[in-house]
This record gives sequence, structure tokens and C-alpha cells, in this order.
Amino acid sequence: MASFFNLGSSADIEILLDGENQRKLVEVKVEKDRKAKFPLYFDGESVSGKVQIRVRDGKRIEHQGIKIEWIGHIEVFYDRGHHLPFTSLSHELAAPGELRASTTFPFSFRAVEKAFESYHGINVKLRYFLRVSISRRLSDIIKEKDVWVHAYRNAVPPEVNTAIKMEVGIEDCLHIEFEYNKSKYHLRDVIVGKIYFLLVRIKIKYMELSIIRRETTGAAPNQYVESETVTKFEIMDGAPVKGEVIPIRLFLSGFELTPTYRDVNKRFSTRYYLNLVLVDEEGRRYFKQQEITLYRLKEDADESHEIAGGAANVGLSTYRGER
Repeated sequence: MASFFNLGSSADIEILLDGENQRKLVEVKVEKDRKAKFPLYFDGESVSGKVQIRVRDGKRIEHQGIKIEWIGHIEVFYDRGHHLPFTSLSHELAAPGELRASTTFPFSFRAVEKAFESYHGINVKLRYFLRVSISRRLSDIIKEKDVWVHAYRNAVPPEVNTAIKMEVGIEDCLHIEFEYNKSKYHLRDVIVGKIYFLLVRIKIKYMELSIIRRETTGAAPNQYVESETVTKFEIMDGAPVKGEVIPIRLFLSGFELTPTYRDVNKRFSTRYYLNLVLVDEEGRRYFKQQEITLYRLKEDADESHEIAGGAANVGLSTYRGER
């Protein structure tokens, strides 16, 4: 979002990106109750535009140089202030001197490599941003502007995508088999599956399916693991009988999902799991968890307005059993 930012009594800085009004936007939850929209860029795409510096009230600004930087870094929340850069480029906009009037400087970072996707998680944030700095003796004047990055380095559908088949059982009481049609899904895919009740000698009250996101940051012994439920749905209400088959059909496009990230810059990972839970009439819970891999397809970019986490447009088969 391009806007003037009050940097004291001497100058305002604005960073304007080329074609920003026509560029897709990604809406991201940046704080607990606040979202923001960022222009979307892709790996290998150039980042260009202009920097406008407005000198206030006819004042002159002595400086030791003006530069713009393209920065990618990882912020770990439990170690605030310690940012881990993985890419940095810099262009000089002006040599040391004076600014006596408002000035515009063009800039261009050509074919910029963007190795990782932008990410805002529970304990970690991966940012790409532009930073303009007016160097001065006492204190620099700084303006930053974030952009959002999607990468398609692994955008080809996997050649091997085996189905998931597992069992949940309690000896002589319960035996369930469930299967999902595959183990790897793109972000607009549909999870299709079936649950088979082979033996039912306990009274099941309901069954639910959830998608769990598990974020791991750091390394042992200073490793932090946070899990959150992306979505949860009841897929059976009532007691099934032996031989019952429950269909599952879950559309992923309506949820706040990212691709699976594994060991990003050796700093963090984000994995996803399907969690199947059965609850009996005495409140006991039986569950089985299975990791799935999520990836981004280039077709995802065809959306006219890319939103990270829109309305939950979900289809899910629900079985109503006997009471």
C-alpha cells in the first residue's frame, strides 16, 4: 500500500511500484485482528518503480547518500530483533549532498531471484521488502514497503502420488479402515476419501475430520513446535453399523493454506496433517493422523484477485447415523 509516511519534520518518502494498480493482491493476517494486502510477485520477476522524496516546508536536507535495498529475511518471534537475511541487493539513488526540493528517483531490480515464498506464521515470518534509506549524521530516514512472493519451483504435479490407506482399531471393539485418494494435493484440490466400518461394538457419537498445520522453528534444543487447526468438520453424526461406508469430499480452496515448507533456509518448516477423530458416547476420543503434502500450481495465479484465506467455500459429505 503506497502512502506517505511521516518521518519527522524534514521529509516524506513514498515507494511506488510499476504497474501496482494492475497487480494482484494477497490479503494476509498480519496481526490477531488485522489483515493487510500486499502486491504479488513471482520468482525471477523484476521489481521496479520510483521513490518520491518530498522535502517539507522548503527545508534542505543534508545527507550522506540515499539508497534503496531489496531484502528478504526471516524473523523469528521468540528472538525479536534478530533477523536472518537470505537475500539483499542495493542501488544507490543519490551520492552525498543536499536535497533542496522534492525529488523522484527511478529504481529497478532486474530478474530478482526469490528462493522462498512469503510466510506469516505463529512464530516466524518470511518477508520480502524494499527499504529506502536517507543517511544522516544523527539519524537515518527510513521507509519500507512489503511485497508478497509466490514461488512455483515445485509447481509440477508429482509423478508419484500414492493413495493413503490406514486403520484405526480397538481389539474386539472397533475396526475402521479409511483411505484418501492421494497423499499430495495442490491448494485448490479436493480431498476425496472413504471410511469403512468393519467392526463396531462401541457406540460412536460422532466423527470429525480436521486439517492441522504444524509449524516448527529453530533446532534442538531450542526448537518450537506450534499446531493450529485450519478447519474442522463433523463428517458423521450418529452410530454407524458394520459395513457402513462414509464418503469424504473436502474442497481446499476456501482455507488459509500454504504449500508444505520443509526446512526453509534451515530455519522453519510448515507441514499439514489430516486428523480423523471418533468420539463415543462416553466422551472417549479415538484418532488417527496422517501427513499430506500441499503444493502450489501455476493455475492458482489465474485468479484475478489472489486472497490468502477467503471465505470457506467447502463441500463435505456428512453422514447421519442411527441414534
